[in-house]
Amino acid sequence: MGVKAKKRDLKLNHEGEEEETGKNALPKTGGQAKEHIEQLQRLQTKDPEFFEFLKEHDKELLEFNDEDIDSYKPVVSEKEETPSKKAITTEMVDSWCHSIEENGKLVALRSLMKAFRTACHYGDDNGDDISTKFSTMSSTVFNKIMLFVLSKMDGILRKFLKLPSTGGKKEIIQELMTTKKWKSFNHVVKSYLGNALHILNQMTDTEMISFTLRRLKYSSIFLVAFPSLQRKYIKVALHFWGTGGGALPVTSFLFLRDLCIRLGSDCLDECYKGMYKAYVLNCQFVNATKLQHIQFLGNCVIELFRVDLSVAYQHAFLFIRQLAMILREALNTRTKGISLIGNALSGACLQEAFRKVYEWKYINCLELWTGAVCAYGSEVDLKPLAYPLAQIISGVARLVPTARYFPLRLRCIKMLNRVAASIGTFIPVSMLLLDMLEMKELNRPPTGGIGKAVDLRTILKVSKPTLKTRAFQEACVFSVIEELAVHLSQWSYSVSFFELSFIPVVRLRSFSKSTKVQRFQKEIKQLIRQVEANAEFTNERRNSVSFLPNDPVVSSFLE
Repeated sequence: MGVKAKKRDLKLNHEGEEEETGKNALPKTGGQAKEHIEQLQRLQTKDPEFFEFLKEHDKELLEFNDEDIDSYKPVVSEKEETPSKKAITTEMVDSWCHSIEENGKLVALRSLMKAFRTACHYGDDNGDDISTKFSTMSSTVFNKIMLFVLSKMDGILRKFLKLPSTGGKKEIIQELMTTKKWKSFNHVVKSYLGNALHILNQMTDTEMISFTLRRLKYSSIFLVAFPSLQRKYIKVALHFWGTGGGALPVTSFLFLRDLCIRLGSDCLDECYKGMYKAYVLNCQFVNATKLQHIQFLGNCVIELFRVDLSVAYQHAFLFIRQLAMILREALNTRTKGISLIGNALSGACLQEAFRKVYEWKYINCLELWTGAVCAYGSEVDLKPLAYPLAQIISGVARLVPTARYFPLRLRCIKMLNRVAASIGTFIPVSMLLLDMLEMKELNRPPTGGIGKAVDLRTILKVSKPTLKTRAFQEACVFSVIEELAVHLSQWSYSVSFFELSFIPVVRLRSFSKSTKVQRFQKEIKQLIRQVEANAEFTNERRNSVSFLPNDPVVSSFLE
């Protein structure tokens, strides 16, 4: 019984080791085999009787050696083997394209999309990615795949899905998403849009990016089904619109505009916010070369508002309100600064408080909303924005009434004249202009020489030496006369023109007498003659009418 018990215990230990080995799915090493042999040798020395019993009844246990372990080789199933990849040839691409166009084979379409994915990710570090069927291709094959897919894939997908050949609204795709046909093709559409987006992010040549965006614009309707891809496309297009060169900004804007028209409210909010943010980032600094680009960006934003004016009003109201809050903070700081002058708040602190208002970013935002109100001033949606915008612009013009900020004030006055002309409402601009003529910098002879020509479009503030030059004085005086003439001409047909022009004429005469510059005197006298002639004409016509000033017929005076 003792021998059998020992054998049973040894077998149990041996079986336990086998079970443990099975659980770990790993064979014993050579060192473990030697240790097992040493245990058997010790057993022979300590218990010869039991060792003889094993030799008779379980000889295999004693014949264990290292070869049993070394002979183990892991078996790899065929399913785990890496699939073989093959190169794409021109013949393969031609065959796929022919099968798709002539026979409409779905198998060929899927093969082509796999090749398109390989082309879009060509050169990427895929590592051990075994999902791709194809591996390499020549530059000729690459170009052939890209041109065919980008040029014709939209029409192919529309043909397979039985959609209109061009255009379409999001409702068409939403209805299509409930059909069985979409379940068969949605992965193909997603592969096309996703891989095209990937290579779009990798491109650096502006012409290639423009071509890709132009082709993808026709397939933008499919982005309704893929919101995540839609957001990524908007982000990429906004980046190219704000930073691209050549024709790329135009192409990117047309892509975004078409996307907003097709998808409607699904992307309008994101596009409005993104374009305004990109505009603000681009207009922080202005010079003669960048001014045209900023104007282009502003025109694009205004044009996009046309897609949905009601949604545009909501965003415009919020952004204009932000500008009003910044101005209010500056006005409150100025009030506190005046009360604490010489005590705690110095001139440097005041200047820092005004910096948020008197910078290009803020002024260009005012220019943008002025353009929007002027473009859609007759529309019911955006016309209510004219009054708060005019109040903000007037507050900015009066914030720091010094001669160094004359360029900024003149920009504000031009904006006010544009708003008044677009909505047909009187805005008191003449006082802002006439106050400038009474300042000593324009009323006295310059002491800084002739100086360099001053471009008032590209500056907001002039230096102290420039302030004393004749060039700056002439630029400001002529601009004042020009803007005052524009303001008065807007109301030249008004029944109240005589009253509107009376104070400006008086102050213009005063400046003409005080200034010693003959060119200024000549320009001002000419303006006075024209204003007085128009006032005399309107008075004669006014004496012949019988309606009262509050009669609605007043609006049609001299028509």
